[in-house]
Amino acid sequence: MAISSTTVATASLVLIPTAVFTYFYTQRQPISQSSAADMAPKRNVVIVGGGAAGTIIARELSAKLERSKYNLILITSRPEFLYLPASIRLVVVDGYPTEDAIMPYDKLFINGNGSVRVGTVAAVENSKEGNGGRVVLEDGDSVQWDTLILASGSVWEGPLALPSEREQYHAHVRSWRQKFIDAKHVVLAGGGSVGIEFAGELKDVYPNKKVTIVHSDQDLLNGIYPSKWRKNIGKRMRARGVDLVLNDYVEGAPESGTIITRNGHMIKDVDLVVPTRGGRPNTSFIKSLTPSPVNQRGFVQVEPTLQVKSHPGIFAVGDILDWQEAKQFAKIRGHAPVVVANVLAYLEGQPQKKVYKGSPELIVVTNGKNGGFAYVGLLWGLTFGDWFARMLKSKDLMVPGIRKSLGL
Repeated sequence: MAISSTTVATASLVLIPTAVFTYFYTQRQPISQSSAADMAPKRNVVIVGGGAAGTIIARELSAKLERSKYNLILITSRPEFLYLPASIRLVVVDGYPTEDAIMPYDKLFINGNGSVRVGTVAAVENSKEGNGGRVVLEDGDSVQWDTLILASGSVWEGPLALPSEREQYHAHVRSWRQKFIDAKHVVLAGGGSVGIEFAGELKDVYPNKKVTIVHSDQDLLNGIYPSKWRKNIGKRMRARGVDLVLNDYVEGAPESGTIITRNGHMIKDVDLVVPTRGGRPNTSFIKSLTPSPVNQRGFVQVEPTLQVKSHPGIFAVGDILDWQEAKQFAKIRGHAPVVVANVLAYLEGQPQKKVYKGSPELIVVTNGKNGGFAYVGLLWGLTFGDWFARMLKSKDLMVPGIRKSLGL
């Protein structure tokens, strides 16, 4: 006998235990306040910048934010993390592994509590209501934020201006390596830590290549550090065969030939000029905030809580801060606890009590892979030489520690 679909459906209903129906009807209770809170939309905690500052903050917040309440989003212009100190060696030393300078984000967030959005930020906007806003990307898309952390770092020139696109990394590195191979006389325009480290790497690989540093101050580095220590650095760089032109400046972006400095000094037979002046704060997109917190020098004005002035829901960290201190990786370790604590307090509606009081000056400058110079701004100011610099940074550029900080 054929069984109709109607018969099957009727039989199914009959066979469903009445206890199931009883369960659903008896569980229809009014939604409690705690249940309503659980159903509230998740709030976006957005970090702009995937460099050292942004990744440190992202990893710490991923361990503390409740996944059920918050979306943690890191916006970065690169699909991978760029470790700047290793990038200097990367573009000079043929065969230096790319993975020591360019590392994945895939294990950054603890327990996967966060996501990476690749895109270049064009503007940051406040909401009309005064709370939150949106981050506008160059491709026209946008990301809503309830709390925003600005960690956009610096903009670099020349060999350190690595492209954002993954497929262009290798071409950029190959191009600069070949330029250094071909050049008999390299002029480094800037004698801060970047210029000194480039000179050291070049002398490691090409000890007979002529290298000249042109620097705008009376000694290498800047006046934050003791004059005696800076003079000793200059002496030791000269001992490696590096020529120094001090209290002077290379105008524009000359490529080769005879270079005439701002003060009229003539540098002959130049094959390659490399801009090594250091970075500029990457803050042009922040000027879209109303009122703009960016000062005339391009730095972001902040409160001691590292909240952006006039914008309590926005925090800033790293090189972009308008703070009287050297712009260094070491400073981020002082900024991060303040930002993390105050972001958590802000999200919970609590007072933001943790303040940044500055950090001791600390710098380690490599002089190739076996030497360097270090200064620690404690007591009377402690200075160290080759052994200390080699063990702390020069030998492996602290790559194992950086990889660990990314969860790798």
